[in-house]
Amino acid sequence: MTGEKWTVYWNEYSSNTYLYGSEISYHAKDDVEFENLLMPPGTVIKQWYSKTYYQMQRIEPALPMIDGESRYRITVHIDCPEDETWLIQLIFCDKYDAVAGRVAIRDEVSYFQCPLRTYSYRMELVNGGITRFHFHYVEIQEVEDEQEEEAEETK
Repeated sequence: MTGEKWTVYWNEYSSNTYLYGSEISYHAKDDVEFENLLMPPGTVIKQWYSKTYYQMQRIEPALPMIDGESRYRITVHIDCPEDETWLIQLIFCDKYDAVAGRVAIRDEVSYFQCPLRTYSYRMELVNGGITRFHFHYVEIQEVEDEQEEEAEETK
């Protein structure tokens, strides 16, 4: 049995996006085309937050609030050339904004659990040697049944 599901899109607001030499086309809510032939690997392309300071950043949180007691499945919908790779990094922070943990995701479907002291977190799309891609969305879903999770992993 699975729990609540959230969908995270790449909004048109260019804050928290790597713009230097980048060509970004917003075709639809779930279809953003990105190209940058000169961006070095390891560069953070886009960031999303679960907690923001509206007065300073002028953006609303794009990520759902999650807790350290549940497990979650993350599904990444990105179309890119076969020989190029991306990386999703989840960075969990405590209430003092100190890093409490990290999770690196390289697969289309992965599972994670955040540290118990997590107060907020951010998600980063990182260049793993990619020059162009179509970003559709990222799904985060709470997993309530351990047996279902194990069955999904063996498929």
